[in-house]
Amino acid sequence: MRLALTALIIKEFQQTFRDKRMVGVLVVVPLLQLVVLGYSVNLDVNHVPTLVADEDRSVQSRELVAGLVAGDAFDQVGELATGQAALGAFEHGLASIVIVVPKGFGERVKRGAPAAVQVLVDGSDSNRAIVAQNAATAYMLGRAVALAQERIAQVARQRGFVPQIRPLRVEPRLLYNPALDSAIFFVPGVAATLLLIVTLIVTAMGLAREKESGTLEQVLVTPLTPTTLILGKTLPYAAIGLVDLGLVLAAGSWLFGVPLRGPLVVVFAAGLLYLLATLGLGLFLAAVVRNQQQALMAAFFVLLPGMLLSGFVTPIENMPTWLQPVTALNPVRHFVEVLRAVLLKGASFSDLTSQFVALAGIGITLFGAASYTLRRRLG
Repeated sequence: MRLALTALIIKEFQQTFRDKRMVGVLVVVPLLQLVVLGYSVNLDVNHVPTLVADEDRSVQSRELVAGLVAGDAFDQVGELATGQAALGAFEHGLASIVIVVPKGFGERVKRGAPAAVQVLVDGSDSNRAIVAQNAATAYMLGRAVALAQERIAQVARQRGFVPQIRPLRVEPRLLYNPALDSAIFFVPGVAATLLLIVTLIVTAMGLAREKESGTLEQVLVTPLTPTTLILGKTLPYAAIGLVDLGLVLAAGSWLFGVPLRGPLVVVFAAGLLYLLATLGLGLFLAAVVRNQQQALMAAFFVLLPGMLLSGFVTPIENMPTWLQPVTALNPVRHFVEVLRAVLLKGASFSDLTSQFVALAGIGITLFGAASYTLRRRLG
């Protein structure tokens, strides 16, 4: 059996690398997808197009607007005469946020009276709207505190004493990703989804192609057992998947600055269990379909839920309560958690026990079910 398995593995490698297009699909395409997705998937919100409707035109209102657009968060793209023109600006896509400073703002600030500023936000892009709204609110609150402290100091000087103002200071510490670079968060998820795409589609399409062309029946008349055939068809792709994982990690660290804080042996151990699940899923699809077209359609039917329910883009906690337990059956979710924990936080085996148990259980179940189904179809 060992000699037969070795011969079958060598045959699969030769057949795979003889086809230059297949080499591109297995090696080059994942790297290209990583580069494209890593640069395109970006949730950093800055340089938000901002319109200003300064109805007051006082020194205080100009100082307020100048301070708001001084950083990288907001870019002033124009001025409106009144706040009523804001809706038209939103409809034409001229801005994502409008700052309306009403008449009398400067006089109220001088008197120390409450002064209001209206912030209109285009909510069609909810992520940008939330971040822009929070940034504008934080700036306005900081400005209000500064004005209040200045007013208190002024009154104190008029009354002849020095105030002891000790404002509360909040100094947040951002761990693991201090710059809040979204690429560092997304690239590990991209690596997991790329492995799913490559191994699932190649395995399902490869066996489906052999069934469709009749070469599988020719192999079955040889003394090979179904177990040897299954191992010979999957082990080469498992090896290629581990190579892809190493290439993607290297490219992610080099191009996007993804840190490699934890032991890589943990990543590759989890990768083996993850590949057991994805290859098993590909075998199962190949066992139940009749041709390559059906295999491709079935693979895409599985890929989309696998990515959406992995926490790759949206947190699991934000999903409906009834859907969150379903994500526990998704191997992509557990591998994404392993990648982010090891690469960003330096986690070890002991920190990821639940993820390894889940990957092992899902992988063994999927591969076992696929092997059983394929044996029955081949027998």
